[in-house]
Amino acid sequence: MAHALLFFWYSGRDPFMTVRLATLFALVASVAASPAAADARSDAKALVDFGISVAQKGLWREAIYRWEKAVETDPTYAAAYNDLAIAYEHEGQLVKARKAYEKALELEPNNSQIQQNFDLFKEINDRSSTGKDK
Repeated sequence: MAHALLFFWYSGRDPFMTVRLATLFALVASVAASPAAADARSDAKALVDFGISVAQKGLWREAIYRWEKAVETDPTYAAAYNDLAIAYEHEGQLVKARKAYEKALELEPNNSQIQQNFDLFKEINDRSSTGKDK
């Protein structure tokens, strides 16, 4: 608020100063927005890490819950979508698993680990679905 008041106070007095202040305010606004994104990733990572720990104990539903919260918290976190896909696959939720793998690859198309997981998923599930048709 004080920054906006300072900007309005200076506007019109010195055009060069007005431009400098506008640039300064834009820089401050962009820096202020960055911690929010970093906080979202940090929060999502904590959820992912907790999801991994409970999945290792066989608590897959809890892991799914945590990973769903992670992708809500940071929708750009490809690793969270990958882990979520693995959990969906484990629980037999194959449509959700495919969508989660696809989203992870959309976010990180060159991530070989995600690609390998998705390829294995498709190989197993495409083969088993064709076997059911026979």
